[in-house]
Amino acid sequence: MTTMPASHSRHFIDALDLPPAKYADLFSLAHRIKDDPAAFSSACSGKLMATLFYEPSTRTRLSFEAAMLRLGGRVITVADPATSSVAKGESLADTIRTVGGYADLIVIRHPKEGAAKLAALYSPVPLINGGDGAREHPTQTLTDLFTIVTYKGRLDGLIVAFCGDLRYGRTVHSLIKALARYPGTRFILISPEELRLPDHVKGEVLDLREDVELHETTRMEEGLKQADVLYMTRIQKERFFNEEDYLRLRDAYVLTPGKLRAAKGDLIVMHPLPRVTEISPEVDEDERAVYFQQARLGMFARMALITSLLGVA
Repeated sequence: MTTMPASHSRHFIDALDLPPAKYADLFSLAHRIKDDPAAFSSACSGKLMATLFYEPSTRTRLSFEAAMLRLGGRVITVADPATSSVAKGESLADTIRTVGGYADLIVIRHPKEGAAKLAALYSPVPLINGGDGAREHPTQTLTDLFTIVTYKGRLDGLIVAFCGDLRYGRTVHSLIKALARYPGTRFILISPEELRLPDHVKGEVLDLREDVELHETTRMEEGLKQADVLYMTRIQKERFFNEEDYLRLRDAYVLTPGKLRAAKGDLIVMHPLPRVTEISPEVDEDERAVYFQQARLGMFARMALITSLLGVA
């Protein structure tokens, strides 16, 4: 009988794997890397990172690969499972065991919820969840928290509005749980009835902080007037079984310069990207739109995470 190995103590699978104090340490390190990248250009010299992406990705994969290369490390990648041994029927456990023998660190993205947690049980090296199904995207949460800290200076006492696909949006599920741990943070949940935040996620949020305020609405304008942070998401076509439902909901919320006139002057507008139709291109010129800066900050946040997990920071 095969014995399942013990989970490695240095994985990042869930946004709640790290306590707020550890996030603060990573943000401090990320700022140091951002301000003086040359000082960290050989931090991962001699280290190899493997990226295993079982579903499409551009930003997350390239952000990780750019992060490792800027740290002086190297990267091997599988971006198309159809060209790997998975197509021959190899189990995830066997893939992870094998790749863990080649690399010092593994980043995995998988369409099935819980796949990253399973992979971590078999990984002989630190493993990072790059997104699993509609459940978790913890490094996007790391990016998002770092962005909020950079622009707002804090994570407590904020009003954060999430808008769009809150049912399938794994970035939302990770971020709202992470933010719930900070006192005084309140949430406005803007979505169609069909795409409301799942009850199990609400339950996890309330378990973290019983007094947390979760206000649900179908009206974008209601949230815009109050929010310190607006987190837009796209309606995800790939999560729908019925294309008619997708087409009906696709343009439920579109942020325009006109709608932003009702918002606070110091609001920040975030988006995990890719953007489709939910933010008008004209909004890009508004200084409150920080989503492209958010993507760049994510690279520095991932550089901090990589050096921390490898023990080279």
